[in-house]
Amino acid sequence: MQLVPQDALFSNEVLNEATEIMNIELLIRPNIKSLQPYRAARHDYASGILLDANENSFGSVISFDDVELNRYPDPLQAQLRSKLASLYGVQTENVFVGVGSDEAIDLLMRVFCEPGQDSIVILEPTYGMYRVSANINNVAVRSVLLTDDFQIDIEAVEQAIDPTTKMIFCCSPNNPTANLLHREDILTLARQHSAMVVVDEAYVDFSSERSLVEEIQRVPNLVVLRTLSKAWGLAALRLGAAIAQPTLISYLLKIKAPYNINALTHHEALRALPNISTMRATIAEILVERQRLAQALANIEYVERVFPSEANFLLVRVERARSVYEQLAQHGIIVRDRSAEPKLAGCLRITVGTPEQNDALITAMREIQP
Repeated sequence: MQLVPQDALFSNEVLNEATEIMNIELLIRPNIKSLQPYRAARHDYASGILLDANENSFGSVISFDDVELNRYPDPLQAQLRSKLASLYGVQTENVFVGVGSDEAIDLLMRVFCEPGQDSIVILEPTYGMYRVSANINNVAVRSVLLTDDFQIDIEAVEQAIDPTTKMIFCCSPNNPTANLLHREDILTLARQHSAMVVVDEAYVDFSSERSLVEEIQRVPNLVVLRTLSKAWGLAALRLGAAIAQPTLISYLLKIKAPYNINALTHHEALRALPNISTMRATIAEILVERQRLAQALANIEYVERVFPSEANFLLVRVERARSVYEQLAQHGIIVRDRSAEPKLAGCLRITVGTPEQNDALITAMREIQP
């Protein structure tokens, strides 16, 4: 029986090739460099009479298509990563897949940030998990406010960065403000600093901008996060990706849980990815509804502003936001109250729904009295 070489990404050849481009190794925690990863049974053999992992050889109590639920899945997700690499226009060794983007965020903290010593920069208002993950990992958070038009304040970021800063998180299109951050500002941060610049592109499929994935070969300290939760409509699968230089991907694979992506998620993602035409058609429908919803909301008396959107949601400033939020909930319509966040006083975040859902929202907002 032949050994199945599924772990080529741990080879010195790949590590050395990427290190020649930029010495990302200088940013990585020493204990992560020296860590001997757990070696799961499926790293060595993927087929044969498998009596090595204490699985139930008699099978599972349920069945699901052709998935062997009694067997551990591929720990390196070779087939799925290959398909995603083709989708994103990169190589398999540039792709890490995790339990949503949140797993990648957490693992990046573990790779680069010494607890109680290092820091990250976040650009607020933004996605809350960057701060939560930093707090869990005992990593200091340097908060820099976006400008009044929700763009990067380069000078303020420069003042926040010091030798402990290992990562700068940029969400573009930004959640919850829905706008794109200026592409050149993001690249300027990456080119002028040795810190890793992590760009969260969860909503990029709804935007007019091309992905920054195409820059990772030229900008080695760039990491791009993607997800199947939004445009692909697969939030329940909990599948996200990090795209970066092979050096960094090899470390993420080194420290992740051995079988972080379960077999059902792997199977269903592979079944979904060929349906790219359906995904694009859905996006087109969402963009039409986004425009219609924005116009309708802008004509409601107590709506002060509907901000421009490059995502599948709208940021809307209203009078007495909490009252509007609560009255919508009484109508069975649930939105997010973001009015407590920096620069978002009076703001609600509203996902673009189906035509019927948007009609119900518009009707309710016209009827309520804030």
